Amino acid sequence: MFTKRFYDLCPYVPGEQPVDRDYVKLNANENPYPPAPAVGTELENFDIADFRRYPDPDSRALCRSIAKMLGNGIHEDMIFAGNGSDEVLSFVFYTFFDSDAPLFFPEHTYSFYPVYAGYYGIPVARIPLESDFSICIDRFLDKPSSGVIFPNPNAPTGIFLPLEKIRSLLERYPAKKAIVIDEAYIDFGGDSAISLLADFPNLVVIRTFSKSFCFAGARLGYAVANPELIKGLLTTKNSFNHFPVDTLTQKMGVAACENSSYYAGINAEIAETRDWFSTELRTLGWDVLPSKANFVFARKSGFSGEQVYLFIKEKGVLVRYFDHSGIEDFVRITIGTPDQMGFLHRIMEEIT
Repeated sequence: MFTKRFYDLCPYVPGEQPVDRDYVKLNANENPYPPAPAVGTELENFDIADFRRYPDPDSRALCRSIAKMLGNGIHEDMIFAGNGSDEVLSFVFYTFFDSDAPLFFPEHTYSFYPVYAGYYGIPVARIPLESDFSICIDRFLDKPSSGVIFPNPNAPTGIFLPLEKIRSLLERYPAKKAIVIDEAYIDFGGDSAISLLADFPNLVVIRTFSKSFCFAGARLGYAVANPELIKGLLTTKNSFNHFPVDTLTQKMGVAACENSSYYAGINAEIAETRDWFSTELRTLGWDVLPSKANFVFARKSGFSGEQVYLFIKEKGVLVRYFDHSGIEDFVRITIGTPDQMGFLHRIMEEIT
């Protein structure tokens, strides 16, 4: 009954969502704080009669609000909105990466990339990281590719690649092929590559509301690129689903953009908590990679990532480990509130 291509699928596995007990949930990089009050007001005042009609297919008011929030010369026709950055990434893969050469991405990175590559029949080449788990841009230039994609900060390492290195990659990479920077975690540290768009028309920047804008349950993401590339994404979207972002989410997204200072405040608090927690773990003898994301990647000599994960889970906290060669001893820990991280710190003191 199933097609031949169906049997080649390798689905993405998200962080677990167990229901056997209440957990402190630090395994999915969700924001521990609520959205801006104005988002709640938009929800309370929403006229349910508006559900009778289809939403704006191009999310124009939302795109205008995103552009205004970003500044830096960004305007509405440089924004593409979708149902979370994962959907936007799907359209990006289909639009910009072909099967004539492998797509390059880091050996250890967001695990949805190989899933989409397999879905669209795009060959891949996993580019090794440096010994300190940082990205080496020179390795993306060793041989021909159909494009490059990586998160910045990278996931699951949390390490930020400075903009001067991204600029160097763009200067040396073929201008007719896309370089995609996935900035799901950029609001927790580091500088956005959006500032490079004016100089490099082959650059695509992906952003999400899920993490820094507390929208994981609403699904909203967007791409920023030159207008010609955005037109390409719209063609792909309109060949798949011409009404992707629902009316309510569009309205709440506008409210979030108009209250970006609120999110800057809570994300600064998350970054402060992250730096405190990283320092405390290092004091306890943990190896913690330098993170600019809303999570940390840590390991303890003598313990596997699975052992640490299971010990912490037994104590009532969920973190995540990846059973991948080279990072199997690490756990990825989402940064929660100071109280949540203090609780986890006391648990991790017991791992000796």
